[in-house]
Amino acid sequence: MAVPVPRQRDTPATESAQATPPAVAHATAPPASLTLLVIEDDPAGGLTVPEILDSDGHRIRLRTARNLTEAARLLTQDVHCILLDLSLAGTAGGSGAGLGGAGTVGGAGSRTAVADQLAILREVLRIAPRHAVLVLTAEADAERAAEAVRVGAQDFLFRDELDGRLLSRAIRYAVERKRADIAQYKLAESKLRAQENARLERGLLPNPLLEGSDLRFAARYRPGRSRALLGGDFYDTVRTPDGTVHAMIGDVCGHGPDEAALGVELRIAWRALTLAGLCGDDLLSTLQEVLEVERPCEEIFATLCTVDISPDGRRAGLCLAGHPAPLISRPGRRAQLLPYENSGPALGLLPKARWPRRQVELGGAWSLMLYTDGLIEGRIGEGRERLGQDGMVEMINRHLDRGLSGEGLLEASVTEARRLNGGELTDDVAVVLLSRADG
Repeated sequence: MAVPVPRQRDTPATESAQATPPAVAHATAPPASLTLLVIEDDPAGGLTVPEILDSDGHRIRLRTARNLTEAARLLTQDVHCILLDLSLAGTAGGSGAGLGGAGTVGGAGSRTAVADQLAILREVLRIAPRHAVLVLTAEADAERAAEAVRVGAQDFLFRDELDGRLLSRAIRYAVERKRADIAQYKLAESKLRAQENARLERGLLPNPLLEGSDLRFAARYRPGRSRALLGGDFYDTVRTPDGTVHAMIGDVCGHGPDEAALGVELRIAWRALTLAGLCGDDLLSTLQEVLEVERPCEEIFATLCTVDISPDGRRAGLCLAGHPAPLISRPGRRAQLLPYENSGPALGLLPKARWPRRQVELGGAWSLMLYTDGLIEGRIGEGRERLGQDGMVEMINRHLDRGLSGEGLLEASVTEARRLNGGELTDDVAVVLLSRADG
């Protein structure tokens, strides 16, 4: 007996050649009219009712595919539901027409038949992951129908009970159920992403280890507008047993979870090596080795700025690996960039590179600001001009003239950089401020 499935009415087979690839299924408001794609290979099949109507009286449009290859071509953006005849594998014979050559049953027995039929369903779910799927089977195959739902179909219909009203209702319910599943999936995905962000943030932006130091610490981090995840900016500050305070800020090129993970690894390696007594060129050479081993490809590099402040707080050693120089401000004097020549290359660019350490006089009272290039690369207004280091220095001096310091200074600076850019900055911004009162 022929399987009673709908015939394609308003979409000629020739349209399949021009059909666009499947797009994201409609997961917002219900569509004005629904389109059903029927996958069956019996040319004599057809519904016993002339048309199928939805709850609003709109005609449900029908398309028919005789195999999965044709079904993939017909999965255009306006298809909302798929009706799959589970007997497709059984009618494919040795030609493989039902699965496009992917499986036959012949006389292999009922278990093989069930496996092939579910294999077809799995293939449909693979090529249409965001479409509602209904399966059609005989009433005697209730167990197989239930298994199809467990595999991923939204519902099943018995062939002998099929009529237009039942099919119309099943299509609507399947579409709504799939929409709810997608919404639930997105919610779960959002929660997982938030948890991952929190883990990355704990790794990239740790609490400073400054117990026993008279230095004040402040930091700000703002991710760029193009990502939900944290980027590759990272920083850290620790005090070693001899009283030296070590601070670092860095930036892994690129954006995404791989770059963020590499930033976490470099920060942890920096803290461990610093606490182990390494400093300057020895420290950066070892960090380059870590980067070369851990980076996902050879094009990845990282910039880094490290300072080690003497126990009396009046001097510091400075190393730059392709990173912008820190800014220093002192009472009664204009803020300026620390003078630094002969800085070394970014980590990961040149094998056996060297990073000279320069001694810097800080004085009695000072504030030292370390930052990533996201702060200085924002645009000024609608033109192509960037804020740059000179613009940043002027901006910081304006805020210092207003009496801002610490957290307030950093917040005002990042906020103004965003305002000058005309909105959120494209790149991540990390800023660290260490301050010492004269004493």
